[in-house]
Amino acid sequence: MAALPWSRTATGLRLIVRLTPRAGRDALGGTREDEAGRAQFRARVTSQPIDGAANAALIKLVAKSLQVPKSAITLTAGKTARVKTLEIEGDPAALERALEALI
Repeated sequence: MAALPWSRTATGLRLIVRLTPRAGRDALGGTREDEAGRAQFRARVTSQPIDGAANAALIKLVAKSLQVPKSAITLTAGKTARVKTLEIEGDPAALERALEALI
């Protein structure tokens, strides 16, 4: 996979995530490609996709994994879809290193 599931922004990173709710455990790591060849980061949460519970669990998991506050992460697209776009505020280089370690 040549493409990465994130890109730099003015304030941090934009991360594309494929979320699997109702998983056996919470986990973040690995990448996949969609049918069009776009890279996506894999995430699994035990929460159900009801009333935003899975989205909240995803933000909590990403924040913990990248060691940033939950308030630094915003869900900008995909509220009801499996593929989501997260905006993460922080030092882009440090965030990229943390994500690379999770791949």
